[in-house]
Order: sequence, then structure tokens, then C-alpha cells
Amino acid sequence: MSNQSQQIAIRWFEAFNTKNLENLLALYDDEAQHYSPKLKIHQPETKGLITGKEALRAWWQDAFDKLPTLHYKVTSLTANTDRVFMEYIRQVKNEEDILVAEVLEIKEEKIISSRVYHG
Repeated sequence: MSNQSQQIAIRWFEAFNTKNLENLLALYDDEAQHYSPKLKIHQPETKGLITGKEALRAWWQDAFDKLPTLHYKVTSLTANTDRVFMEYIRQVKNEEDILVAEVLEIKEEKIISSRVYHG
């Protein structure tokens, strides 16, 4: 397991769960891409894919504003030098938990791509 990639994933969860948008965005390359089935639902024009830090900022700020109790509980991290496979439980008060897998692709210590899968 790549300790560096795993540390990026750990910092990702810390930033997300504390709603620290600047720390979260700092982990990403300026032109990073993010795919999520939730994006496809809430922003159909994106077909689920956004590119760049400003699009990521808007997406996550909206989620933090609408879901103040949103929390990710890590169940598994598997890392190598250029990829981290993360499994977690999406928890929101008064909603059913959702099992999630997400893959982070990493290049030069920055996330260049993330892809979300819901169980």
C-alpha cells in the first residue's frame, strides 16, 4: 500500500467531514475531473462529470449547505502509488445510509480524477 496515496485519502475524509472546502480543494489538481451519479441527477447537463476546482467548489458547497449533517464513515482504503480505492458509508440524519465506493487517481501528489459508485 502506498502510504502517500493513503495519506491523501485520509486528508480527504478529514476535510470532507469537517466541511473544510479549502483543504478539500487543495488536494486536487486545478483541472481535476469528478464523476458522480448524484451529479447526473442534480445537474443533468453535466452527464455526471465536472472539471476544475471551481466546479468542485460549487458542487461541494451546495452539498454542505443542503446537507449539514452529511458525514462519510470510512470502511476501507486500498492504495497504490497512483490510485486509492475508498469505501465508505454516506450518512445523513433522517436518510438511509448509502454504501459508496470512490476511486481517486493521483499524479504528483494531487488528485487528478475521482469517480463515485453507489451501492
